[in-house]
Amino acid sequence: MKPHSYTDQEYLDFYKKLLLPRMIEERMLIGLRQGKISKWFSSWGQEGISVGTALAMNPDEYMLTMHRNLGVFTAREIPLRRLFAQFQGKAEGFTKGRDRSFHFGTNEYKIVGMISHLGSQMGVADGIALANKLQKNKEAVLVFTGDGGASQGDFHEAVNVAAVWQLPVIIIVENNQWGLSTPSSEQFRMKSFADKGIGYGIDAVSIDGNNFLEVYETVKHWAEEIRENPRPVLIECMTFRMRGHEEASGTAYYPEGLIKSWEDKDPILQFENLLKEKGILTDESIQSLRTELSEFVLSELEFADNLPKIIPDKETELKDVFAPFPNEEILPKKIETQRELRFIDAISEGLHEAMKQYPELILMGQDIAQYGGAFKVTEGFLDNYGADRVRNTPLCEAAILGAGLGLSIRGQKSMVEMQFSDFVTEGFNQIVNNLAKANYRWNQNADVVVRMPTGGGVAAGPYHSQSTEAWFTKVPGLKVVYPATPEDAKGLLLQSFADPNPVMFFEHKKLYRSLKSMVSEGFYTVPFGKARIHRKGEDLSIITYGMGVHLALETLKKHPEIDAEVIDLRTLIPWDKETVLDSVRKTGKAIVLHEDTLINGFGGEISAVISEEIFEELDAPVFRVGSMNTPVPFDAELEKQFMPDAEFEEKLLKLWKY
Repeated sequence: MKPHSYTDQEYLDFYKKLLLPRMIEERMLIGLRQGKISKWFSSWGQEGISVGTALAMNPDEYMLTMHRNLGVFTAREIPLRRLFAQFQGKAEGFTKGRDRSFHFGTNEYKIVGMISHLGSQMGVADGIALANKLQKNKEAVLVFTGDGGASQGDFHEAVNVAAVWQLPVIIIVENNQWGLSTPSSEQFRMKSFADKGIGYGIDAVSIDGNNFLEVYETVKHWAEEIRENPRPVLIECMTFRMRGHEEASGTAYYPEGLIKSWEDKDPILQFENLLKEKGILTDESIQSLRTELSEFVLSELEFADNLPKIIPDKETELKDVFAPFPNEEILPKKIETQRELRFIDAISEGLHEAMKQYPELILMGQDIAQYGGAFKVTEGFLDNYGADRVRNTPLCEAAILGAGLGLSIRGQKSMVEMQFSDFVTEGFNQIVNNLAKANYRWNQNADVVVRMPTGGGVAAGPYHSQSTEAWFTKVPGLKVVYPATPEDAKGLLLQSFADPNPVMFFEHKKLYRSLKSMVSEGFYTVPFGKARIHRKGEDLSIITYGMGVHLALETLKKHPEIDAEVIDLRTLIPWDKETVLDSVRKTGKAIVLHEDTLINGFGGEISAVISEEIFEELDAPVFRVGSMNTPVPFDAELEKQFMPDAEFEEKLLKLWKY
C-alpha cells in the first residue's frame, strides 16, 4: 500500500471521531452505576478498529457489527439522542424498546446489528455481498466477529461460502484475546487468524488494531480492491479488551499486570501522541475537545433521559411480528386450462412461475443446479435462469439461511431448499432468531421461503423422515405452510413468494410422485389461513393437513357409514380457526390428525382452542391422533407401526360411536 498523507484538519477530524465513543463510554459507565441503563458492553481500547473501519468504508456500504463497535455507530453519525434512546429502551430508539444496546439494525445508516448468538451476522453479510455482486453496484460489505465468536460453525460456514462464491466482503476479526473469561490459548491453536486464509483460499492479513491509521488504510485498500474485483478478505485486528466482557463480569480473571501492559497501546493515546508530535494537538487543546464533547454527550443523554417511557400496547406488539401483507387470492386467468399434474410437478411449476414473476428471486440449495435437487424439483432451472439465480451451495445451511436475510435487506427474494426437512437443524438459529425476529426487532422483513421435504412412509429412517413442522409453529414471526394437494401446493407456494415474511413450506415426500390432480396453468395464489373442506359431513369433524388429508379420506372409504367432514388446514401459521370451529359446532365432535408425533404436535393447539372456545357445544372429548412418540424407525414394519394409520381408524370409530 502507498503511504498516505493527511492535512492537519483531516488528522483533527480523525481524532474527534476517535474520541467521541470514548466520551460516550465514560458517560455510559456513570449511567450504569445510576441504573439508567441495564447493561453495557465496553469498547474501551478498541475504538481504533470501529472508527477506522467505518471511515474507510463508503457510507452507503453495509457494516455488520458486534458488541464493541460503538465507534461504527458514531462514525456513521447516528444522532446520539436516538442512540441513547435505544440504550434506554425508549420508543424513539431503533427497536421500540424490544431489544437492547447494539442489538439493532438501521437501513438508513447501513448498519446491521448482531443478535446474541455470536457469528450469525456473518451469513447475513454474505447475503448482502451476494446481492451487491448480482446487482453489480461495486459495493463492499464489512462484517465483524471476535476471536471467541470465530470458534463457532457460523464463522466457518460464512467464510467458506464467501470464498466459494467470491463475495465482496471484508471479515474483521477483532482479536482482543479473551472470550469473556476464556483466553485465546483455550480457544484456538493457530498463531494468527491470518493463517486461516490459506485454508479458505482467500487473502488474509494481520494488523495492529490499536493503530487507527493502519486500520483505516488497510480497510480502505481492501475495500477498493474488492469493489472492482469481488472476493472476500479476512483482516485480523490485534487489540485488547480493557474492561470486562460486560461491566458486571469484571476483569478479575486477567493476570496481574496485563491491563497495565496494554494501557500505553491505547489507540486514542497513540493518536494523541502522533498529533502532538505534528503540532496539531496540545494538552490544552485535548482537554478543550474532551470538555466540548463531554458537554455534547451529556446534553444528548439528558434529552434521551427525558423521553417518556414506553406505554405497552398489545395491538402494536402483535402487528409488528410480521411485515404487512394483504394475503389476497389471485385466481387463475383461465380455469379451463387445468391439466393433471403430480405433486412434485406442481411444486416445480410454482417455482417457474415465481422465477418469472420476481426477477429478484434467487434459489439456493445443495445440488439444486445441474443435478436438479435431491428430488429433481429444480431440474432444468439452471438452463432457464442461469447460475446467478439458481445457486448450488456448500453444506452450509446456517450461512445460506443467513444469506437469505442479507438478500432481503438488499431488496431481493430468496428460496432455500433443505434436502430433507430434518437437515434444517443445522440452520435452526438463523430461522428462529434471525429470520423470525427481524421485522419485530428493527422493521426489516426477511423475504425468505424455506422449502422443507418432509414426512415418513418411505423407509428412510430417523434422519430423513421426521415431521418437523411443530418445531416452527411455536416461533412468532414464521409462517408455516403444509399443502396436501398439487393445486394447493402450487398456489400456496406462489403466495409464499408474494409474502414478504419468512415462510416454512412443507412438502410431503411420499406425495411427490404418488399424487396427481388437476392444476391450473399460469400464476395464481391460495391465501394463507383459509382451510379447505374436502368432504362435507354431519357426524364428526376431522381436522388435518398434509398426508393426514389422504389418510382421512382413505379411511372413510372403508367406513361409508361415517358421515365425516374433512378439513384440510393447508396452513398452520396462520390457521383457519373460524372454519374449524364452525364445523365442530355443526357436528359436535372433533378428531385432530397429523403424522407428527403426538406429544406437543400442532394438533394439541387445535384441540385446546376447540375445548376452550366451544366446550359446551361438544358431544364428546376432542380426540388427537399422531405418530408414536419415538424417533422414526427404518424397518418398514416398524415404521408402519410408528405411523398414525391404525390408531386413527380405531379412534375415528370410537368417536363416531361416542
